[in-house]
Amino acid sequence: MASSPAALGKAPRSAPDTAVSSGPSPAVMGTYARQDIVFVKGEGCWLTADNGARYLDFGSGVAVNALGHAHPQLVASLKAQAEKLWHTSNLYRVEGQEDVAAKLTRLTFADKVFFCNSGAEACEGAIKVARRYQFVSGQPHRQRIIAFRGAFHGRTLATLAAAGNEKYLEGFGPTADGFDHVDLNDIDAVEAAIGPETAAIMLEPIQGEGGVRAATPDFIKAVRDLCDKNGLLLILDEVQTGMGRTGKLFAHEWAGITPDVMAIAKGFGGGFPVGAVLATEEAAKGMTPGTHGSTFGGNPLGMAVASTVVDIVSEPDFLEAVRSKTLHLKQGLEGLKDQHADLVEEVRGVGLLMGLKLKAQITPAQVVKAANEEKLLLVGAGDNCVRVLPPLIATDQDIAEGLMALSRALTRIARETS
Repeated sequence: MASSPAALGKAPRSAPDTAVSSGPSPAVMGTYARQDIVFVKGEGCWLTADNGARYLDFGSGVAVNALGHAHPQLVASLKAQAEKLWHTSNLYRVEGQEDVAAKLTRLTFADKVFFCNSGAEACEGAIKVARRYQFVSGQPHRQRIIAFRGAFHGRTLATLAAAGNEKYLEGFGPTADGFDHVDLNDIDAVEAAIGPETAAIMLEPIQGEGGVRAATPDFIKAVRDLCDKNGLLLILDEVQTGMGRTGKLFAHEWAGITPDVMAIAKGFGGGFPVGAVLATEEAAKGMTPGTHGSTFGGNPLGMAVASTVVDIVSEPDFLEAVRSKTLHLKQGLEGLKDQHADLVEEVRGVGLLMGLKLKAQITPAQVVKAANEEKLLLVGAGDNCVRVLPPLIATDQDIAEGLMALSRALTRIARETS
């Protein structure tokens, strides 16, 4: 007889294990290939490890720490709220939600906002908004969503299916139905994929996880036109590109269009787990009581932080400064590409969401490792790309130091591979 999962459990310990581990804990589920660094403190663009080493953070917690680490205004907002109220649930009105929703609807296309905890939840909620819209519009058969190869929308079963990446889907049973995939920037393929069951088109303005691959402004405009022509909703996933990361509050502003539904997270909370689904009045008309929910979504702590983030990032001078820093960073990366033409194929990205497309013989892991040795943090991506994601508050000096560290890292790789 086969043993049950419970019967295969470990034997109870005879005494508690109080030893301090010098390596990764075996008690943590092994779903990450973690780098063996433990950070204990952060300030601005810098992180300090438990051994005292200081690292320049050009990963920003995967584009989350938009305002760097321990930003004094975020710390003050969180402390003040923590002393008053943490959680009541969405059974009651939450003052902070109403405040943040008012700011977001004033600053964007949206009329309605749903708060959640993460980018995956925001994307999942956006999918539900689109399908529900078609349902209440008398077209319940319109449930399919056109999405793009190379995309990444999160780790839930539905958002994995929306991205269609076989590597992430493997081993998790039947793939959620309802998604059709086409190539980015191929408007003819998008038009050909539209059918009588199509409900929406779901697009990242820049595929961050997919290799910092940008949708062109003309393509985004053409997708908007196709949605209008065919009665579809345009869903934008601005989880990574939003909240000032590209030099505009949201990346779609560069194309001069607006979506019907938009998912945001990451930089929205500045390090606190906050996400949201934004929608027009029309797109959100099906989201009535009982159609969606979140226990923790929009709790007072998250709203206090998000409100402060929105205030800071939405200032015109702040966004102008991001655009100025972009020029410095991009020029420096282009210089490194020229200097290391045998390693770097292309510089990609918009704003402070930049990437280095590497030559085939070099891997992102090699660059990340070499950068770590130079006390610089970077983030790998798909399509053999490394992301360069400084906090939006990075100074010209920070950017200069980051570029010098990256130059040393590339030189190190060139030496080791020659």
